[in-house]
Amino acid sequence: MDISVVVPLFNEEESLPELTAWIDRVMRANRYSYEVWLVDDGSTDGSWEVIQRLIEENDCLRAIKFQRNYGKSPALNVGFQHASGDVIITMDADLQDSPDEIPALYRMITDDGYDVVSGWKKNRKDPIGKTLPSKFFNFVTRKVSGIELHDFNCGLKSYRRNVIKSIEVYGDMHRHMPLLAKWAGFRNIGEKVVKHRERKYGYSKFGISRLITGFLDLLSLMFVGKFGKRPMHLFGTLGTLMFVIGFVTAVYIGGAKIHALTNHMPKTLVTDNPWFFISLTTMIMGTLLFVTGFLAELVARSNPDRNHYLVETVLNA
Repeated sequence: MDISVVVPLFNEEESLPELTAWIDRVMRANRYSYEVWLVDDGSTDGSWEVIQRLIEENDCLRAIKFQRNYGKSPALNVGFQHASGDVIITMDADLQDSPDEIPALYRMITDDGYDVVSGWKKNRKDPIGKTLPSKFFNFVTRKVSGIELHDFNCGLKSYRRNVIKSIEVYGDMHRHMPLLAKWAGFRNIGEKVVKHRERKYGYSKFGISRLITGFLDLLSLMFVGKFGKRPMHLFGTLGTLMFVIGFVTAVYIGGAKIHALTNHMPKTLVTDNPWFFISLTTMIMGTLLFVTGFLAELVARSNPDRNHYLVETVLNA
C-alpha cells in the first residue's frame, strides 16, 4: 500500500462525495495503491449514510464511526492505528485542503527522505479572526519547540509510516504532531506551501477556544517531552527551592526571636509576624510540589483509559 489518507470529519455530508472522488482521481492518475480512512467523529447529520453509500461505490474507502464526538485528535489517533500505507497523509474533510497536493507530499517522504512534511497555508482563505490568532500561536510554538514551521495548524500533512506508529495523539495534540514526531526521534521535518481553498460547504467547527487549548497542550507536551522520563528534575528542583526559601525564612524569624529574648529587647509573638505564615506556606507548597506533582504525572501517563474511545462500527472492504 503506497498511501493511506486519514480524514477526520464531523458533519461534512455535503463535501464527502466530492472529496473522495477527487482523491480517487489523483491516486489513479499517479497509479498509487491507496486507502482512505474516513473517521466520523460522532456526526449528527447524514455523514455516515453518505459514507456507507460511497464505500459501496469505491473499495478503497474504509470508515470508522465514533458513538459520540471526541475531537480531531482522537479521530486521527484511531485512523492512524488502522492505516497500513507506507506514507500516511492527513487532510480535513471540508475541501479547503486540495488532494492535488498528495503526489508532492508523497514524494517528499519517499524521494527527499523527510519523516514529516507539514503543509503551509501561505495564502489562507480564512477571516482575520482566525488568521491573526493562528499566526501568534504558530510564532510561539515555533520559538518554544525549535521547529521552523510556519503553520502547525495545517491539517494537510504527510508522515512516514513508522512515525505515526511511534507516537500517540490525544487531547488536542493534532496541532503539535511535528513536535510529537521530534520527541520520538524523527527530526527530518519539512514544509511545503499548499493551496488553501475557501470553504465550500458548512462552517468551521473550531472556535477561539482552540487558541487557549492549543497553548495548554503545548505546555503539557513540552513538559512531557523534556521531563516525562525524569519529572523529579523539574518538580524536585522547584519543590526543594521553595522549601529551602521557606525554611531559611522561618529560621531567620526564630533566630530574631531568640536574639530579642537573650538581649532583653522588645519582643512580639512569632505568630504576629506575617513572614512566619509566608515561610510556612512556602514550605508546605514546596513539599506538595515535590510529592504531588511527581505522583500526578505518573498516574496521568499510566492511565490505561487515556486513549480508549468507543468505536461503534468499522467498515473495511
